[in-house]
Amino acid sequence: MKTAVFVPIKLNNQRLPGKNLMDLNGQPLCSYLFTTLHKLTCFDEKYVYCSSEKIKPYIPESVNLLKRSPNLDTPETKGMEIIKAFVNDVDADIYMIAHVTQPFIKGTSIENAISKVIHDGYDSAFSALEQKTYCWFKGCPVNYSLDNVVITQELEPIYTETSGFFIFKKEVVTNLHRRIGNNPYMQMVDQFEAIDIDTADDFKMAEIVAKYLNS
Repeated sequence: MKTAVFVPIKLNNQRLPGKNLMDLNGQPLCSYLFTTLHKLTCFDEKYVYCSSEKIKPYIPESVNLLKRSPNLDTPETKGMEIIKAFVNDVDADIYMIAHVTQPFIKGTSIENAISKVIHDGYDSAFSALEQKTYCWFKGCPVNYSLDNVVITQELEPIYTETSGFFIFKKEVVTNLHRRIGNNPYMQMVDQFEAIDIDTADDFKMAEIVAKYLNS
């Protein structure tokens, strides 16, 4: 069963220009995920999926640069377009897409998730954060009653996708046209792993976390 991981990167970010190469506590943001992937042995092939050769000096030897069409670099490009393009370019049985904007994702989280898909009958997996807090949706509480406000420890947890990674069998994309299948495994991650960098404020928070984790 062939496994392939790919990291889609564009260098023309809109909200935080150049963020993927910005210095985060002494190393480029992209290097955090690249280093994690370099150490993993659960993938047969590893790729950075980018339209520019400028990313090449940052990629470790164990990871290949696969150039994608610049048409995938527009602000209007949807994630599934990138996934389908990669699946069309590289044949595998199981894929994982990961993002450098979540630099603190752990290799152990990835290894456990892909093992669930390979060995335990799940057709997909994704990183998720469990939150036990009072949540509302469309003006109504979703995990507690206004007439019976329990302590947070007794709340039904809410799970949120973190976008750190998505793992899926090929047919999830080709048949369902999705990145999450009908029988997904939710890989719980911690608050640090869930940090996602989109804005300058996000980057400042990541700098604090990076210094803390390296201390």
